[in-house]
Amino acid sequence: MSHVGVPRGAARKRRSLALLTTGVLTIPVLAGCSSGKEEPTTSVVPQDVAPAARTQVADGGTVNWAIDAMPATLNAFQADADSATTRITGALLPTLFPLDAKGRPQLNPDYLESAKVVAHEPRQVVLYRLNQQAVWSDGREIGAPDFVAQWRALSGKDSAFWTARNAGYERIEKIERGADDLEVKVTFAKPYADWRSLFSPLYPKQVTGSPDAFNDGARSTVKATAGPFRLRDVDKESGSVTLARNPRWWGSPAKLDSLVFKAVKPQDRAEALTEGKVDVADIDAAAAHRIAQAARDAGNSGPPAHGPGAGTTPAEALRSWALAHGSDEDAAAEAQAARDERTRAVKAYAAEQNDLRGYVVRKSLEPAYTQLALNGETGPLADDRVRRAVARALDRQELVDTVLKPLGLPAAPLGSHLALAGQPGYKDSSGALGGQDTKEAQALLADAGWTREGALEKTDGTKAGSEGEKQTAEEKKAAEDKKAADEKKAAEKKAADAKKDDGKADDAAGREPSKDDGLYIVGDDSKPGEAEGAVTHVIAPAPAAAVQSVALLRQAGHLGETGTSEDAPARITAQDRQPGGAAGAYAPVGTAAPAQAPDAARGPLGKNGKPLSLRFVLPSGPGSESLRGVGDRIAAMLDTIGIRTEITKVSDDSYFRDHVASGDYDLALYSWPATAYPATDDRPIFAKPVPATDGSLLVEQNYTRVGSDHIDQLFDQAAGELDESAAAKLMKQADARIWAAAGSIPLYQRPQLVATEKKLLNVGAFGFGVPHYQDIGFKKPQAAGAPADPRK
Repeated sequence: MSHVGVPRGAARKRRSLALLTTGVLTIPVLAGCSSGKEEPTTSVVPQDVAPAARTQVADGGTVNWAIDAMPATLNAFQADADSATTRITGALLPTLFPLDAKGRPQLNPDYLESAKVVAHEPRQVVLYRLNQQAVWSDGREIGAPDFVAQWRALSGKDSAFWTARNAGYERIEKIERGADDLEVKVTFAKPYADWRSLFSPLYPKQVTGSPDAFNDGARSTVKATAGPFRLRDVDKESGSVTLARNPRWWGSPAKLDSLVFKAVKPQDRAEALTEGKVDVADIDAAAAHRIAQAARDAGNSGPPAHGPGAGTTPAEALRSWALAHGSDEDAAAEAQAARDERTRAVKAYAAEQNDLRGYVVRKSLEPAYTQLALNGETGPLADDRVRRAVARALDRQELVDTVLKPLGLPAAPLGSHLALAGQPGYKDSSGALGGQDTKEAQALLADAGWTREGALEKTDGTKAGSEGEKQTAEEKKAAEDKKAADEKKAAEKKAADAKKDDGKADDAAGREPSKDDGLYIVGDDSKPGEAEGAVTHVIAPAPAAAVQSVALLRQAGHLGETGTSEDAPARITAQDRQPGGAAGAYAPVGTAAPAQAPDAARGPLGKNGKPLSLRFVLPSGPGSESLRGVGDRIAAMLDTIGIRTEITKVSDDSYFRDHVASGDYDLALYSWPATAYPATDDRPIFAKPVPATDGSLLVEQNYTRVGSDHIDQLFDQAAGELDESAAAKLMKQADARIWAAAGSIPLYQRPQLVATEKKLLNVGAFGFGVPHYQDIGFKKPQAAGAPADPRK
């Protein structure tokens, strides 16, 4: 399931636009500043795929696999390729070096006998030896012509090919046949460390040989395939893509007869499961919880102890019965109708839970991480001291615990932008920025000129220059008289209110809080809002009740449910929330946190009368509750150091396109996929922005607009370094500097929850690894008379 915040098709797409920041970052000493040594013992969360030998898997059957939407294209190298494109082409086309369970590229023996660098000087030469049985579905052998056609299409030299990336292909000088038809020799004009990333997926020359076939023909079909399955049908009306077993496949034959990918929106997955429409589906925590409850309730008689009506107390049930059987006919009819409706809901829910017992939840960690992005282009965050203060105000462990602990997954903050825990070369470089430190964060802000006193400094409202000097003494006196009168009136009202409220304090302290306590309904107070005339009233937590409201909503399982349209964005000021921790970076030596007067301890920071406020953009859709929950906690943490946050919730469709990618935000949460090739794949994400001829900033995929020449140089050096150990060291140096720049703060590796039919084997939460589609299938039925447990 795709998630809001993951750029569609971002895994290997490069070459977009980039942006400029001032100068080279001033970084504290980075040598030895990581929070720990290289961590070879860091373990990977294992796959959860019900692994089984092929002998235990039955032949035949169809598996229905949920995807978010129909793929816009089947060409993985186009800009609108997405997760569905990747999933489907993975079963149809050659991947020469798929990732294993630890995120390491491994030679695929179904397509290659060998592949290695056979020369370094004067040019790097890679020699591929193909599996002699490997053929396309039309019977033609896979060979050098396919490699040549794909190189020419993706090299960037022919603009007629509409490609989303050419990383690596532009370094190739020539491709030629080797000693025989099974050998392909690739010569590079410039050394390329990530050569294993090339030619995956490999398309037939019928697709990559001409611009028309590449640009248009491969969007809805692939003329020839070379995987365990072949493409049988693309039905846009039903929203399904059907694959059938490939009769020309030379490897272990697919166990399934067919594999059907069905478009099912994430919010509709639970319903699709209960109706038996899908057998495999990425799901959210709420759906996973329902499946777990269904398993626990198996064998229990009576309705479930959860769901509709489960919270009805005996007293409420008795009252409902009494009303339904009372003498007031109208009230009795209304009560009976409500009882009937509740009964129907209980029965429907029980039936759904019964259907969910046929599924099991597989869980691991997804090969992607969620980060807090800080837009350094303009505003307060253009100052690296403010960015580092924000970073050091964060209790990342608390944020990780919020997302992963309830799911029973390992909860540790991510320490790298360029590798995930357990991958080769992973190293926690967060020490280059520093851990949570409230005082250090405040000192950084003070050094940047943001103080409590600065928020109180205000002008008299006059305009600068001669126009302001025209204000007469009489006008000033009238304004002062009016101010004095207003203050007197306010004091009298305050005294009256205090008298009126005498005796109510005890009642307020002893009663249960109303469901409306701490809520501010925009529009109900007759005050003009930002969206004048908007018909949507947005309910948002009032400042003093924000933390309590967040906690209650989280307990209810729908954190951050409040959403809004683009026309009337929900804005929540993270003020007066309870302390939630703080964090740190490096202020100049000797800079002390500003002294605070007792009455200003909780006030915001400011400069020249302007408060320090950041616009935090979050998605509002039903699948983004977790992101919004994390966002609320971050806002509360920033409030403890005097930074206000204005949370703006926008539609999922516009979140990334119209806000993150366009730079219309100060803070945002989104994710990047992991890669085995950081020198290639991660460079565009952290590339220093450059100015365009029209004065705008060009960005590739660096949506934080923060970068440096030194970081770019380290990436470039690593991409051309054929010594893997030396390349890894360069990447760790780059990561330390990315941390110190504080444009992107990695938080956690995302959870991966997959519902599968109980009898399915070799499918589920794959983690870093990729599916072996030919091995997926249903468990063989037990032979008659065999013991239930072979160990007995």
